[in-house]
Amino acid sequence: MAKFVIKSKVIALKPLQKLPFLVCIFIIFEACTPIISSMYGFKKHKYLKDVDIEKIAAKNQIPLNDLLVLDSTYKGFLRQFDTLLHAATIQNHYQPLQVLYFNKKGELLSFHANCFAGGFPNLNWTRDNHFQHFPPQTAAPLDSIFPLEKLLNFTRKTRDDAAKINLNNSNFYVLVYWNRFLGRQSKRLIKLVQQNAKLHPQEKVQIIYINNDNFFLEQGIN
Repeated sequence: MAKFVIKSKVIALKPLQKLPFLVCIFIIFEACTPIISSMYGFKKHKYLKDVDIEKIAAKNQIPLNDLLVLDSTYKGFLRQFDTLLHAATIQNHYQPLQVLYFNKKGELLSFHANCFAGGFPNLNWTRDNHFQHFPPQTAAPLDSIFPLEKLLNFTRKTRDDAAKINLNNSNFYVLVYWNRFLGRQSKRLIKLVQQNAKLHPQEKVQIIYINNDNFFLEQGIN
């Protein structure tokens, strides 16, 4: 069973790819103690109104037109797959912090999830120099069962009059799953993705930010 091992304030995280569905989430959320959760910068989980999500997004330099909210129907979408054949893939796409890079055809090029980051007291997304290039070298295994357009079907805008996401205007599309309750870990990931997109300014890149606070609150993770 994977677990945090504390030695001289250093936490070593064993590989999580083969853990049962949701186990990785609880390790990342709960860590070992409230003290460690605090050291990671996690916050008390609470329901967010759309206006609250917009305010937090603004603090993270997220444009309103690029802001989406993960719908509860996403859980049902994940459950439709054979858990014996796709257990690891489902687990990876269920994580609270994710970044997915797609080309203009909607094909997944690079995938990053909190389970593959490791690190303490901050998740180390840049280990193995993954983000030195654009698009970054993938950390999580790539798959073809979650195309870009399909994933966006399980999101909504915070405002009815907000502009719809256009999938015909960019060379690359980046989906960032973020939240308030993972605190600075979420903020650091957003900033990293924004900086990485600047490595090749000649490429037209659209970053789409998907908030999942309420989604995970509904799953009983608080």
